[in-house]
Amino acid sequence: MRMELATAAGIPGRSNEDWAAAVLPASGQGGGLVLLDGVTPPPGDDGCVHSVPWFTARLGGALVELSGSRRDLTLREILAESIRRTADTHRSLCDLSHVRTPQATVVLVRWDGTGIEHLILSDSVLLLESPDGTVRALLDDRLDRLPPGSLASEAIADGFRNKEGGFFTAAADPAVAHRAVTGRTPRAEVRAVAAMTDGASRWTEMFGEGDWTACLGVLRKEGPQGLIDRVRALEDADTDRTRLRRGKTHDDATAVYAEL
Repeated sequence: MRMELATAAGIPGRSNEDWAAAVLPASGQGGGLVLLDGVTPPPGDDGCVHSVPWFTARLGGALVELSGSRRDLTLREILAESIRRTADTHRSLCDLSHVRTPQATVVLVRWDGTGIEHLILSDSVLLLESPDGTVRALLDDRLDRLPPGSLASEAIADGFRNKEGGFFTAAADPAVAHRAVTGRTPRAEVRAVAAMTDGASRWTEMFGEGDWTACLGVLRKEGPQGLIDRVRALEDADTDRTRLRRGKTHDDATAVYAEL
């Protein structure tokens, strides 16, 4: 088995709000991965004394522990319990009902000898490659289905965040786990898995340098750092912001690649 991951902060010297880990159980049976993209809050009060990296590290740690040790739990149950544990560590200090309380997108994958389970919440990307080279992108596309202008400002976006008809992220409510996109694929149908935050998936989604099959090919040949380096070069070259438009010049970017 080959597993690689890489991450890069959007702004050098600033905290990276992404978080990723590989899961390799001590028994040697199966494995998995966890990928989080922390949601950057706008300046101002978010009701919490903790940073987004603090939140993603604790949520990610709980996801790793439970996905590796509790094979009896479904991925939705693991996410719900991880959110609950994380919330319990700071609910006495923070207003967890605040719409901008620390939160993150989630990709959670777990596999054994028979199948590969996946869970996706919000706009990070999961790719599954079959033995014949076909690549399937698994997405939570609720952000893309919002009415035009829904994300024009943070104030407008707040009206759609973790609400029916909007989009969902892992924050402080364990019930959001039931909103995640989940599924299972037979192990024989998958030879490689890749997960990316939207800062890394820009290579395909923003810059259109290649489809998902080509993107996974870059990950195989050059590794996650190679993909991130390509994205950074494209961002630097887009001086007239033809592709970037109103987006961040550089976003936190993380990619995980696993050959099973």
